[in-house]
Amino acid sequence: MTAPELLDRVRADRAAWDALLAQIGEARMSDPGVDGNWSLKDIIAHITFFEREMIGLVRQRALRGSELWQLAQTARNDVIFQQNRDRALRDVLDEARAIYSQLGAALATLSDDDLDDARRFAEMPVEWQPWQIIADNTYEHYRAHIPAVRAWLAARETR
Repeated sequence: MTAPELLDRVRADRAAWDALLAQIGEARMSDPGVDGNWSLKDIIAHITFFEREMIGLVRQRALRGSELWQLAQTARNDVIFQQNRDRALRDVLDEARAIYSQLGAALATLSDDDLDDARRFAEMPVEWQPWQIIADNTYEHYRAHIPAVRAWLAARETR
């Protein structure tokens, strides 16, 4: 994948995610049950964590980050949920916008070679593809949460 292609995919899929959020509106973003007991606010905070981690990856050119990476995925996600569950919606949304802006700026610094060569990132296993790590934690992550959000929205609209 080329650097422009990656940036285009992130932007396009984030636009689709943002359009879905706009369709729901802030008044319902704290309602539980979107994905398990998570609210949309919780999902936004969750996605923001992973975007922040990708900013660190790109800026440091190193596979370093939060100590939460040492946990299994379910445990990591639970900690992220617990850390954010009592935050105000406005705070979560403002942080999400700021982090996404920083993410775009960070991704714009990457070259095609950066995306294809794990040796350009300290501590990254050489068999890994940097572009895939970024994709998994950005546009693929948005895509992963969209079905649950759409199903929740559809169920609420039929009430």
